[in-house]
Amino acid sequence: MNHDVIITCALTGAGDTASKSHLVPVTPKQIAGAAVEAAKAGATVVHCHVRDPQTGRFSRDVALYREVMERIRESDVDIIVNLTAGMGGDLEIGPGETPLEFGAGTDLIGPLERLAHVEALLPEICTLDCGTLNFGDGNSIYVSTPSQLRAGAKRITELGVKAELEIFDTGHLWFAKQMIKEGLLDDPLFQLCLGIPWGAPADTATMKAMVDNLPNGVTWAGFGIGRMQMPMAAQAVLLGGNVRVGLEDNLYLDKGVLASNGQLVERASEILSRLGARVLTPAEGRAKMNLTRR
Repeated sequence: MNHDVIITCALTGAGDTASKSHLVPVTPKQIAGAAVEAAKAGATVVHCHVRDPQTGRFSRDVALYREVMERIRESDVDIIVNLTAGMGGDLEIGPGETPLEFGAGTDLIGPLERLAHVEALLPEICTLDCGTLNFGDGNSIYVSTPSQLRAGAKRITELGVKAELEIFDTGHLWFAKQMIKEGLLDDPLFQLCLGIPWGAPADTATMKAMVDNLPNGVTWAGFGIGRMQMPMAAQAVLLGGNVRVGLEDNLYLDKGVLASNGQLVERASEILSRLGARVLTPAEGRAKMNLTRR
């Protein structure tokens, strides 16, 4: 069991969730406010996407990321900022016998362009989604090829940003270890992402199998989506890891009760304290993850 736990709060994500809960932050001001709320509730790290303020849909606009970062940095709270670098890998295959007629959900760019905001803003951590994945039950695929991943990993290391490797299935973990073997990554973090159809399921056996295949001594976390968010938070800590919660992954505090990011952090903190663990401050989290505060 891990008794000294990092809680990451994933604030908004990129999915169609803003239409399902008025508590999902959309504008840079709302996202930064959610980061402050999560920090005051006890989060160690906040994981940030941005959205188009007019439509609520996902965005890769560097100016929106800049505003979020500036608002967080100007606040009176300390929090570690983790920016997504997963946007730009969406491919919606055309229907039926017309697979090359890509759908409106397609947003496919190269590996270095996916890092434009990371290069401009230099957060303490950014993510790297470690493989291609059927995403959901339709024709959507997240695309991240070995060549793209090698290019992205190399650039993140050159920038001096800590990479958090997003592991959605066992093959992703296999390739993440290969990138470390090739010297492309320097002491990365690992995030085990469970429950996204059709990646790794959110259950004890799957998380345990993935943990057993992590490199020795790495700092890792795990999460489940939807109603499995809190069970997988507890499971991750019992297996020696850290925790991610937040509205990117789950909208509800209890059945039928919409949550805020701060409430989800508080709920996770309560569960961990009852297990005998404590949540690390951002300063303690930096020491554990070998980060330099920017």
